[in-house]
Amino acid sequence: MNNWLPPLIAFLLGSIPFGLLIAKSQGINIREHGSGNIGATNVLRTVGKKYGITCFILDFFKGFIPALLGVSFFYFGDTHHSMALGFLKPYAMHSDDQFFTQSMQVFTGLCAILGHNYSPWVNFKGGKGIATSAGVLAVLMPAGLVILIVIFILTFKLTRYVSVASMAGAASLPIIVLGGSLYHGKFQDGTWNKPLLIFAILIAFLAIWKHRSNIKNLINGSEHKFTPKKK
Repeated sequence: MNNWLPPLIAFLLGSIPFGLLIAKSQGINIREHGSGNIGATNVLRTVGKKYGITCFILDFFKGFIPALLGVSFFYFGDTHHSMALGFLKPYAMHSDDQFFTQSMQVFTGLCAILGHNYSPWVNFKGGKGIATSAGVLAVLMPAGLVILIVIFILTFKLTRYVSVASMAGAASLPIIVLGGSLYHGKFQDGTWNKPLLIFAILIAFLAIWKHRSNIKNLINGSEHKFTPKKK
């Protein structure tokens, strides 16, 4: 049972609706403005730049911290070598448990994203998971995150649509995982992180699915280009 505490903690941390709370502190119900989304982009547009940046940072760390907890709790070896939490006993595994270890690391990060996307505090209607996913990826595949940021920036510069840039990054994620495995020779020798690829495909699907209203707006020409509220 102790092994399921990190995913549970991850979900609860991920479910904190920072965007809603930040906007409410300024007397605004973020769900009644802009896209109605509680994520950093809508907070930036509706409440102001500093509030949007704050929201992004908080949403990022509610992915980063749970993912760090996952890789610290589930690891290879016979002795504990990372963070210690009094109520959690780290679970050391041997090399033949690679798939399960990697699965639990990835699943813990996924739970943080699901908590954000389907927060029980807002009737299971959370954000789109971009900032929280970035936090998880910063732990699980930091080099891959750098590539995703480049893709996001280039796409945004070309289109001025945050939604298009977000979806382009999400769609690229599985390719980056496979490319990284090939580059490091792990795909060839069979030691590549299979759960990470499954995770990449799943969060890519979730990100694009959560943008389905944006896709409709892009098709009918009503999607708004990024114009942040200056404060």
